[in-house]
Amino acid sequence: MNSVIENKNVVLGVSGGIAAYKSAELLRLFIKEGANVRVIMTQNAQSFVGPVTFQALSGQTVCTSLFEESGDASIRHIEWAQNADAVVIAPATADIIGKLANGIADDPLSTFMLAVTCPAILCPSMNTHMFESSAVQRNLDRLRSDGYFVIDPESGNLACGTTGPGRLPEPEDILDRTVYYLMPKDLKEKKILVTAGPTREPIDPVRFISNPSSGKMGFAMAKAAEHRGAVVTLITGPTTLLNLNNVNVIRVNTAREMAGAVFEHMEHSDIIIKAAAVSDFRPADRSDHKVKKDTVELVLPLERTQDILKEIGRNKNGKILIGFAAETEHLEQYAQKKLREKNLDIIVGNIVGSSDSGFDTDTNTVTLFYKDGTIEKLPKMTKKDVANLLLDRVVGML
Repeated sequence: MNSVIENKNVVLGVSGGIAAYKSAELLRLFIKEGANVRVIMTQNAQSFVGPVTFQALSGQTVCTSLFEESGDASIRHIEWAQNADAVVIAPATADIIGKLANGIADDPLSTFMLAVTCPAILCPSMNTHMFESSAVQRNLDRLRSDGYFVIDPESGNLACGTTGPGRLPEPEDILDRTVYYLMPKDLKEKKILVTAGPTREPIDPVRFISNPSSGKMGFAMAKAAEHRGAVVTLITGPTTLLNLNNVNVIRVNTAREMAGAVFEHMEHSDIIIKAAAVSDFRPADRSDHKVKKDTVELVLPLERTQDILKEIGRNKNGKILIGFAAETEHLEQYAQKKLREKNLDIIVGNIVGSSDSGFDTDTNTVTLFYKDGTIEKLPKMTKKDVANLLLDRVVGML
């Protein structure tokens, strides 16, 4: 694990909205990322979710009052504020937003927030008309100018019956934006082009040639680059993965479509990371109708697809170019050959076939081959960690 919040002290503030039930899942995700999490609840929040739930998930006492019987409750908010590395309030109701914007401290959460000096993230959640009211918008503007980070609510059907902005984002999205706000921006404004996933080369309307790539490695690269401040374009073949926050995602199907999208965007990129598993071959002729199995020879004529990576290498013009090599044998030999022939700065090589490395896994065991001949063998890591380590190397090259 190499999360920016690993071993960090995170305080989760929960105020009184129906979306408080999502905060329990958010707490679980923070803990999964390795954070030490403490929870502060307003009195109204306890009407929706009991403190026992948060205590069981966090393994720590939940603060619900400034005047508890523990003896140190009156100064607990000061200690927690001094030790916190990040604070997330989810949901943030109109009430707590108004208190924070105007310096009111009349409950444990608002009192605690006046002593906080670490990054603070608000996740507004309320009735659409309340959210859009001039008072709430004025308070949010003031909090932004005071240095708060605000994660805008999603739009949709709300529990109160209205439709529009006001719904608390999903816990995964809150975690993602929290990581973004805390991550050092060492790639700020760098333009990064990433490719991901497989391509599909149609035989007929119902059959195609493809490979098992899930797109997870390329998506991890794009997400990590966006977290570090880059302007990211992700060109992906068919995958079940959802679009990423603040990333320009372009979806394609065939190698020809991917080539067109890559060549269109490469000129405006500083760094190109080619993680897609592009089909090397396509059917020489595509049938407009389903080919019946009893009417054709069992031979499928193929032709080569364009070598996108090699074409980029010919026209690098000072760009940093990174490729991937998935092999079943002779990794060092094949990876270094590809590195030279395609004019790469780094190639990321791995042996596919095991259950915990390669296609459609969450982990990978890779070796980095550099153009100066250096070889860096890495242990098994999550693809997220591989992505961040690779970007560390890119930052070093910059």
